[in-house]
Amino acid sequence: MLDEKIQNRIKQAQRIGITTHIRPDGDAIGSLLGFGLALIGIGKDVQMVLRDGLSQTFRHLEGSDLIKKAFEGDCDLYIVLDCSDLKRTGGVMEGKTIGLAVDHHITNENFAELNYVIPEAVATSAILAEKIPVWGMHINQEIARALLTGILSDSIGFRTSNTTAKSLRLAANLMERGANITELYNKALLNRSYEATRYWGFALSRMQHEGTLVWTSLTLQDRKDSGYLGNDDADLINVLSSINPLDIVVLFVEQKATLVKVSWRARAGLDISRLATSFGGGGHPAASGAEINGSLDEVQNLVLNATRIFLEQIKINNKNEIFSAGKTLA
Repeated sequence: MLDEKIQNRIKQAQRIGITTHIRPDGDAIGSLLGFGLALIGIGKDVQMVLRDGLSQTFRHLEGSDLIKKAFEGDCDLYIVLDCSDLKRTGGVMEGKTIGLAVDHHITNENFAELNYVIPEAVATSAILAEKIPVWGMHINQEIARALLTGILSDSIGFRTSNTTAKSLRLAANLMERGANITELYNKALLNRSYEATRYWGFALSRMQHEGTLVWTSLTLQDRKDSGYLGNDDADLINVLSSINPLDIVVLFVEQKATLVKVSWRARAGLDISRLATSFGGGGHPAASGAEINGSLDEVQNLVLNATRIFLEQIKINNKNEIFSAGKTLA
């Protein structure tokens, strides 16, 4: 029923505007380009918008030259992809009615008229790889390349716990349509600029830990000194999340003097999205984030204290479960 409604809504619209979240990652960009090109393929007039623009990492994808930083004129249908709440679009959808949202974040607020949210999906691009044909469009080589990039990026090369046989089959289908997985893997996950690598160095040099809690930060001065042009972490969080053993890693990225982007990554079995939500953010159980007002020092102290309490509560709950199990056995 929902599929039919979405297909009809797309058929009825001629001018369609699409966006995704600020500081877009590979899944955001892959889903934007994949869906946008599919809509263009059926004759729609499409505007693809990223408030922060497109990073150099993904400029090899077809259609990247069509992406703008703001909408021009009104659209019949506005679509938001890979975004749990409207605030994360960075204001480009302000005052607009959202007709369709497609997402896989467990914290999605269902803000659109039609919401297609599958939290167990490995990526929003994976949802679209399955649904684009169902909604009356076709996947060609260019679309397949964009969608496979999104799947590879959000699964960190099929390493996340929500990687399933279904997601691998979807990837294989995209490969059959001409997407070169080796090329796309290297460009999305391995290739890094000299400036991005220098940027990482500042954070790695100040990394700290308490037991299985690890954290570090990137400042505005780090960005300037390294020559890195983005306002994100250059994918450093995925490098930090490979530290073993750890329960949680936290990365603080200064956006301006009074605003900090916080990213959490947690081991399998911990739902860190609840902690992110308490700070006005959201995401996935093992990967979440939030933007928090305050200086870097203020936000770091606030978030680390909350994260310590979160971990302590987990330990208490685990002890209680063990105690209860022991009573039952006795």
